[in-house]
Amino acid sequence: MNVYTKGGDKGTTSLVHTKNVSKSDDRIQLVGTIDELTSHIGVVKTMLSDGDIIHFLEKIQATLITIMAGVADPYNREYKISDDKTELLEEEIDRMEALFDRPKKFILPGACRLSAEIDVARTVARRAERALAAVSVKFGTDTGTKKYMNRLADYLYVLARYADAKEAGIGANKETETTPAVAEAVRGTQTAGKGMTMEQTTKAAADEAVIQEVLKRMGIQGRITLESAKRLIEKIEQEANRRGKKAVIAICGPEGNPIAVHVMDGAFLVSFDVALKKAYTSVAVKMSTMELSKLAQPGETFYGVDKMDGGKIVIFGGGVPIKVGDTIIGGLGVSGGTGEEDNSLAEYGLSVLNEVL
Repeated sequence: MNVYTKGGDKGTTSLVHTKNVSKSDDRIQLVGTIDELTSHIGVVKTMLSDGDIIHFLEKIQATLITIMAGVADPYNREYKISDDKTELLEEEIDRMEALFDRPKKFILPGACRLSAEIDVARTVARRAERALAAVSVKFGTDTGTKKYMNRLADYLYVLARYADAKEAGIGANKETETTPAVAEAVRGTQTAGKGMTMEQTTKAAADEAVIQEVLKRMGIQGRITLESAKRLIEKIEQEANRRGKKAVIAICGPEGNPIAVHVMDGAFLVSFDVALKKAYTSVAVKMSTMELSKLAQPGETFYGVDKMDGGKIVIFGGGVPIKVGDTIIGGLGVSGGTGEEDNSLAEYGLSVLNEVL
């Protein structure tokens, strides 16, 4: 298949739901600017030796691609940007600022080649943010996306100043200090590492702490814990009581096995089994059961899916996958009312997820 299609020879292109869009359209300008930003970040990556920062920038590039897809297909919920992605940027900003004394005055870019390239990426990020604002006025945009783009420029600014500090040798001692995570890992392995020297034990513990820290920064936590599940259930129960609903709330791990189930007083007996199936279904198909119900109608992609997997799959609302970043760490199932009512409670659970994790 040729790379050229000739479809844009007349100065028009297409979005998912709109054909023959002028290439001067604000949405096309926004997509082009974000594409330019991802390329600038790619240049920055080639100049870095810090694997952690490279991986973090790759996560940013992946999010920017999702944002571009959301501009082209604004009705697809898969392309919405959740607040946890913005929070990851904030955490990384805070982490870097703890490593050096950031200048509190206007900065002339160009202290070193790396920071200069990052500053170029930052200014393109600001231009993309302005283009997003223009699109928002005319067509509406995802609130999470606007937050993310605003914070991304802040992150790139701090990254550039961090690069300047590294070039000047400022903050080197701070960077090599033993972090609380490493110290805790050392304590945890002092008894487990029998047969190893203290130096080997400390190195192994530090390596593990670094790995865990990298995973945390990338938004990967593996699976929801029992304690987090219990806190999430408590939040949902409080909201259900406020709405006057009696429900069963179930949470499973990413492999579909139950972690916690809570039956509210007055809930239907059958809701116990249904809530578990909703949680299971959400991780099995990697989408909400409400979304699945639309795709399981006659003639649609997943018609007949509820007859598979021994009857464990259900196609009515109330089940949602629990995600950290792009990683599914569990499933949530709520049963007790109509599909819409159960789905609303499940969505509420996702809205308070950051408070319980």
